[in-house]
Parts: sequence; structure tokens; C-alpha cells
Amino acid sequence: MIVSTRLGDLTLVASDNALAGVYFPRHWVKPMPLGERVESDPVLSEAARQLDEYLSGDRTTFDLPTTLTGDEFQQRVWSRLSGIPFGTTTSYGEIAAELGDHAQRVGKAVGQNPLSIVIPCHRVVGKNGSLTGYAGGLKRKQFLLDLEEPAEVRLF
Repeated sequence: MIVSTRLGDLTLVASDNALAGVYFPRHWVKPMPLGERVESDPVLSEAARQLDEYLSGDRTTFDLPTTLTGDEFQQRVWSRLSGIPFGTTTSYGEIAAELGDHAQRVGKAVGQNPLSIVIPCHRVVGKNGSLTGYAGGLKRKQFLLDLEEPAEVRLF
């Protein structure tokens, strides 16, 4: 299902009654093989609703059934990404140190995250807080990070 959002169109993919993918146009890692195209699906409709709430600033977490397909290391990285609190960031190097691996390998696993936004890979930044790599592009990454700034700091 393709949904229009504040970040542009997103392709949502479900598998076995769970959200399996959130992809930007021209996403680096292509979606898993897609089945039939649907216009209405309860899992995808709920994911679209929650994404809209998040992108509107009305939601800070997601409550969706999800499924992830990846190797053991990717699963560990994606689990760690899920633990990054709303409004905070960490670096590839910090995650690598926690997992006892190399930042480049962590970066590759982060880049292969199939659930962009829902698993907050946008909260991972470069060594000095610099914006680096994001499948949706750095403008979208900056939008997501700005969205998560504490309300008292936001200038509206």
C-alpha cells in the first residue's frame, strides 16, 4: 500500500498480519518481494494512521505488530535501534561498541532496516552528531529529528 505523508509517499508492506516494511521512494534497500497490491488492509491502515499521528507530532511511539527478516546481527542492531528513546540520538560507533563490532557493519545493518521511522534508524548519527546516511535522504532525516525535539525547544 502506498500512503501519502508529510515526508512524501511511503510504501507499506505487511506479512502474516504484521507490518514488514516502510519504504521511501528510491529506498537503498528494496522491499522484500511484494505480493498482491492492496488498497485496504487492517494492518497497513493502522500503520498509516500511526505514521500520520507520529509525523503530526501527536505520537511518540508505535504500537503495531511487526515482523523483521534479517540475519542475527541485523536483528541485534534493529533491536538496539528500537531502544533509542524518542528525542535522543546515538552514533554508529556507540552502537558498535555496545555490540562489540565495527561501526561500518552497524551502519550497513542500520541501512537495511526494513521498518524506517517505526524502527527509528533516523536517530543514529555520525561520530560528532553529523547527519549521515538515511534511505529517505538527509532532509527527511533532519525533519524527523526536528520533529522529536522537546516541545519547549521547538520554535513554531
